[in-house]
Amino acid sequence: MDTRLRVGRAIGKDESEVATELMAQLKARGHPDAPPAIATDGQGSYREAMVETWGKVPEYSGWGRPPTHKKPQPGWQYLQVVKHRSGGRLEGLTIKVVYGDPEEVRELLGEHTAYIERTNLTSRQMNGRLVRKTLSYSKELEMLKASCAWEDWVYNLTRSVKTLRREVNDGFRRWQPRSPAMAADLTDHIWTVKELLMTVVAPAIVNTN
Repeated sequence: MDTRLRVGRAIGKDESEVATELMAQLKARGHPDAPPAIATDGQGSYREAMVETWGKVPEYSGWGRPPTHKKPQPGWQYLQVVKHRSGGRLEGLTIKVVYGDPEEVRELLGEHTAYIERTNLTSRQMNGRLVRKTLSYSKELEMLKASCAWEDWVYNLTRSVKTLRREVNDGFRRWQPRSPAMAADLTDHIWTVKELLMTVVAPAIVNTN
């Protein structure tokens, strides 16, 4: 929330299908031991995916059968905003703190999904393939994935976000514009699209020994 950085994206028919893939991305990209604080709506299988990704099997006490199912761990923070609809109209909200101290989680994440809705709107403005009820949708999954990957790169590296600007007052300017990648200390400047296109990413070296 502090950087607006897009850390992962999973594509599927519904949230239940992509929850496990998204959690695996979060684990590989900065959260190896525990999930970050997460807020979602009431749909999908995020709770189950969190347990499967970061949960641990309790130690065997020596009595009965050894445990085999993973359990959530202390320190997790997860909040659901459950929307109640009738005939397509929103009638109310229920805030459900799934993991963590209710007061701490509510204070940290708020009682809304505004950040999610904001990034969804930004995606539709940047990526025509995500606009609803148009003919610009992707007919092939590969093209949709490529278009979304490009959108995330452009958003993270080349776009300045007003709420991320830093006050510097260096005699030439009052504010330093920053991109989400700058706010996350992944780069020291706002990239140009040309720079992004000409950057060659070194392949990851996988140790098979």
